[in-house]
Amino acid sequence: MQDSILDSNKVIDEGRQGEALELKTPVNQTAKKLYLESYGCAMNFSDSEVVASILVDQGFVTTRNEGEADVILINTCSIRDNAEQRVRNRLTQFNKAKREKPGMIIGILGCMAERLKKNLLEEEKLVDIVAGPDSYRDLPNLITEVEGGQKAVNVLLSRDETYADISPIRLDNNGISAFVSITRGCDNMCSFCVVPFTRGRERSRDPQTIVQECQDLFNRGYREVTLLGQNVDSYRWNMSSKGEIKDPNQPTTNFAQLMEMVAHVDPLLRIRFSTSHPKDMTDDVLEVMAKYNNICNYIHLPVQSGNTEMLKRMNRGYSREWYMDRIAAIKRIVPNCGISTDTISGFCGETEEEHQDTLSLMREVKYDFAYMYKYSERPKTLAERKFEDDVPEEIKQRRLQEVIDLQQAHSLEIMQQQIGKTEIILVEKESRRSDKQMVGRTDRYHKVVFDRGTAKVGDYLKVKITDCTSATLFGDVISE
Repeated sequence: MQDSILDSNKVIDEGRQGEALELKTPVNQTAKKLYLESYGCAMNFSDSEVVASILVDQGFVTTRNEGEADVILINTCSIRDNAEQRVRNRLTQFNKAKREKPGMIIGILGCMAERLKKNLLEEEKLVDIVAGPDSYRDLPNLITEVEGGQKAVNVLLSRDETYADISPIRLDNNGISAFVSITRGCDNMCSFCVVPFTRGRERSRDPQTIVQECQDLFNRGYREVTLLGQNVDSYRWNMSSKGEIKDPNQPTTNFAQLMEMVAHVDPLLRIRFSTSHPKDMTDDVLEVMAKYNNICNYIHLPVQSGNTEMLKRMNRGYSREWYMDRIAAIKRIVPNCGISTDTISGFCGETEEEHQDTLSLMREVKYDFAYMYKYSERPKTLAERKFEDDVPEEIKQRRLQEVIDLQQAHSLEIMQQQIGKTEIILVEKESRRSDKQMVGRTDRYHKVVFDRGTAKVGDYLKVKITDCTSATLFGDVISE
């Protein structure tokens, strides 16, 4: 077993609003200003960093002040209806600002752009530009078209685009944690999900470009990367989805091998990944996690439902028994691993018995935390075409609340078990409640608040846990 990270040199909420970057170097005051806002998953935030890089290379500067922007781009999510409604509300606000600044250009990016296409341009007249997830390289041309008096749209999906050659401009505000995209698109046709239709077919990025990006981040002071994909476990470089080698003259790389390559960047670089898929997670991934202390002991493993028949209707590709086998493997190979999940309450045809199966699975696993939703029908999905959204709203809400209540009890129980333990914390930022306290995370992804002392962002510290809530640990720094 390797030494701990601390001793070696002596691991995305729906509707969250992204912050635009303000460049710290001198800029041309006459340059056009870009305001970027992101909603939805971590992949959208990662994509916004690619967009910023493309447009900054074209002479734009970014701003956090939407009022001074020449171009406003909003990166969107279509996974649930309320996410789309929030975006529409923001677009309405931007259009009011545009009346005061007629030359302003408003564009919509991402999944909602791909799904609604010209509706946003021609029917609702909310935007000037519509750009899908695979057309960001075309944004300079689309902006030029709008400046010439035309509306502009490019929503073509690609089988090859990974933006591997673009060095993203980091829009985060702590300079410590970064997202690194390893795949794009999704080949899983879950019946409730619109992602395969908005992001296209799955393709993997060259592993050498991933390793280089992680190395560059570490050299710039970052101490944590999250490897991102709709399904990281199906990462395959130079391999088909059936495991066939595409180019016999080139090496092949699977996800376990990629993680090991990134782990070798530096023992002080923490590695996380998201999202795993139960049907594709193999023991070799878990064995690599156990081998390297800088790969965090945390896995997000969405279950969606605890009932096998429901999982068939959802087209998830696994049974309850298969899922529990993967949970058992995690606990056997990576002891003390934090596990989180996603659940959907009230999917088409869900019976009370099927709902109770989800609760019983939660009691068996006892997740550290969960993202819990009630079903929201999305256009063009298999569920919309094949099933009836027949669970009454009040039953959906009641079942969701039961899931939430149970998860909160489990989260509190798990957090209470951490009291008295000493954890290695990566310091992330100053506490929002007090400038005398700092916030960091354990490798199990538990948030820890502790007195500031001499701690700096990016430090690794040993902290003894003294108290908790269901969401936060509190502790004291142990002096060496």
